[in-house]
Amino acid sequence: MPNASKLAGLFDPLTLAHGPALQNRIALAPLTNLQSHPDGTLSDDEFKWLTWRAKGGFALTMTCAAHVQRVGQGFPGQLGVFGDEHLPGLTRLAAKIKEYGSLAVVQLHHAGMRSPKELIGEAPHCPSDNEEFGARALSLAEIEQLRDDFIAAAVRSEQAGFQGVEIHGAHGYILAQFLSPEVNQRTDRYGGSLENRARIVHEVIDGIRAVTGAEFSLGLRLSPERFGLKLDEIVEVARGLLADGKIDYLDMSLWDYAKEPMDPEFQGRTLMSYFTDLPRGKVALGCAGKVMTPDDARLCLERGMDFVLLGRAAILHHDWPQQLARDPAFTPVKIPVSEAHLLAEGLGPSFVKYMASWKGFVEEPQTEPA
Repeated sequence: MPNASKLAGLFDPLTLAHGPALQNRIALAPLTNLQSHPDGTLSDDEFKWLTWRAKGGFALTMTCAAHVQRVGQGFPGQLGVFGDEHLPGLTRLAAKIKEYGSLAVVQLHHAGMRSPKELIGEAPHCPSDNEEFGARALSLAEIEQLRDDFIAAAVRSEQAGFQGVEIHGAHGYILAQFLSPEVNQRTDRYGGSLENRARIVHEVIDGIRAVTGAEFSLGLRLSPERFGLKLDEIVEVARGLLADGKIDYLDMSLWDYAKEPMDPEFQGRTLMSYFTDLPRGKVALGCAGKVMTPDDARLCLERGMDFVLLGRAAILHHDWPQQLARDPAFTPVKIPVSEAHLLAEGLGPSFVKYMASWKGFVEEPQTEPA
């Protein structure tokens, strides 16, 4: 076993209120990878990318954001969970993830106003009309359908054999658009007060809990700033969710776990600390955001997190947890890396091409001298 003092409990199991415990405190973050088929069905490349992480020791393996409505697609090659045509691929994926002892989780997503018109074939949907994105406001009936489609996607995920879902309420996608007082200009029960703007999030949570099994875990991802969100409001939403205990874990996407808030009013302490200070009862608290090295992960736990979610670090090493378990001095590879490195780590060509668009992540191809 690794040196416990050096790793600050990273390899301790984490019990959830519902479903299996995590075998360690290291989870795979939900990552856009552009590898699914155009109809949202699972490809062999995406199957390989995810199952290699489960095999590599991640205690929780989460899909990319999987859209719950066809019109909620946010990017090409996105995994779908909105129709029964997705069940065969999802079933195959869940079975293999679980075979490696990793918790199999689908992230439920709708891009809202951030759905490209050219991708969905119509104006994107939003809580309110939005000129910047060319989005139209949802009717009350459409909001109720959106809620029901999140719930139906959770049922479909459970039917496929997944052990839980995470609701994507972050990064300016549709649920975050409802939470934003800047974006959400509604005057009905889904707009105005924070209670009203958060209503759909609570309805989705309650709806999923009502129709899934007692051993089905439920998480929620929130981001606390950007996209018109107010830090103090997201802290209040998180406080209520941690107190009522309806979710199993809260996944805070912080952009950088060590950063201070953008809002000058709240600076002088880390963004993370606003959430680790909250009473959490039986709800586990995790974070993502530039958790690259073992020291980063250890610091997150030392500062009050229950688990960490790795994104770019998991792209660079499919077996990051296993390497650390074998060697407490494990040092991840530095970026930029070669395309060959990423292919060897289980990324398909579409994913490698996508990562090459991230500044400084992939080595520039060598050009022959003239």
